[in-house]
Amino acid sequence: MNSETAISLGGYFVLMLGIGLYAWRKSTSNVSEFMLGGRNLPPAVAALSAGASDMSGWMLMGLPGAVYLAGFSAVWIAVGLTIGAWANYRLVAPRLRAYTEIADDAVTIPDYLEKRFGDRNRNLRVIASLVIVVFFTLYTSAGLVAGGKLFEASFGYDYRFGLILTASVVVLYTLFGGFLAVSLTDFVQGCIMFIALVLVPIVAIAAVGGWSDTQAAATSIDPDYFDWFAGVSTLGIISSLAWGLGYFGQPHIIVRFMAVRSVKDMPATRRIGMSWMIVTVIGAVLCGIGGLAYVTQNSIALADPETIFIVLSQTLFHPYIAGFLLAAILAAIMSTISSQLLVSSSSLTEDFYKTFYRNSASQTELVMVGRVATLAVAIVAVFLALDRSSSILSLVGNAWAGFGAAFGPVILLSLHWRRMTRQGALAGIIGGASTVLVWLFVPFTIYGQAPSDAIYEIIPGFIVSAILAVAVSHFGKPAPATLEKNFSAMLAQQ
Repeated sequence: MNSETAISLGGYFVLMLGIGLYAWRKSTSNVSEFMLGGRNLPPAVAALSAGASDMSGWMLMGLPGAVYLAGFSAVWIAVGLTIGAWANYRLVAPRLRAYTEIADDAVTIPDYLEKRFGDRNRNLRVIASLVIVVFFTLYTSAGLVAGGKLFEASFGYDYRFGLILTASVVVLYTLFGGFLAVSLTDFVQGCIMFIALVLVPIVAIAAVGGWSDTQAAATSIDPDYFDWFAGVSTLGIISSLAWGLGYFGQPHIIVRFMAVRSVKDMPATRRIGMSWMIVTVIGAVLCGIGGLAYVTQNSIALADPETIFIVLSQTLFHPYIAGFLLAAILAAIMSTISSQLLVSSSSLTEDFYKTFYRNSASQTELVMVGRVATLAVAIVAVFLALDRSSSILSLVGNAWAGFGAAFGPVILLSLHWRRMTRQGALAGIIGGASTVLVWLFVPFTIYGQAPSDAIYEIIPGFIVSAILAVAVSHFGKPAPATLEKNFSAMLAQQ
């Protein structure tokens, strides 16, 4: 490893751990502070935290790699995600922030669902928690795969060393600092990602000779490179756009909405979050395009397209700046891993330990259990990530679909439809998650293709979940109107 690059990365690790130490001293005295930061996040921190925890290694490795290989036909995913993020800010954010506070200060999604529907049997909490733990363990492993690949491609280190180093730093600051540490580190990481995704594509395209030379180099490899519809079917476009449906059900993203200071801050949060997302998504796409042109022009052998951002960082910049840019990849990876670890540990602590084992546990005990749960989930995720052949985009896509299908329709309906029932919510979660698992693992074909190759699994999962939630709700009794009245009064005051 170049010494200057090592210094930059070392400084980044120290900064992250320092923020974790600050947050540990500032706000981990009780469960609400450890898991939601005391519901006191400013708009900028909440917005960049949501964005950074959302995009992960997909933003700097998965998306540039997909565009590098397939051209503009791979951009449909980015379009779908941008539309979905905007809809999430409009349809979910303000209502979820208000509803979770008046629902006896619910701090997790299963906690909110139980209180929203008055589920005394607690079946809803258990099923929702199981879905979160299972899919987040898979999701976390995707981030660790990206960390391992980063250190392997950048410095020639063993993949497993990079994986364990990434996991160790994330676990340390999440373990001690809780939600505030995760949110503050996400804010810093979001800023680093923003700068990197503006800087790298500009320099790469300039190095090739400008936009016209970049276009010429890309089309020399594939004449249809800039054709949005080349080599992609109508179902393929629909599948890519459907990634946007996943936003409504991602616990690690929507929990940021629960932690914003006030509903009044939501418009500012939305404007900051969407501005950040649009710029960074465009930057990631341009990294793939500029990367292909640069590699082609300079006859560089690229074994793994998902490492194109790494190659550009190392070849175009001074080692100190390269270290900063590689820190951007770590920032994307670590911000998502930390968010997922915290949501998983929150669910294990609040929805299993406190609910079924130690209802009288003290706040200190629950915070300690949360830390132990964080470590346990991380260990399992490391084990799953040992297979370095795993595709980052594939792993993320599977987990994203699982959450989007299981929780998306249920969250939307619970916030906008008063007649929804506990049984409807339960049917929606089970039906959505089961459909995704069937689509991924049951051996059948659609027009000679594996189901997930024919159409993205979130589409059938989301449809099944929505139909079951509505249909079953029509045969049950809605939850008491008390929460609805308090909710309406709170929104009116805001």
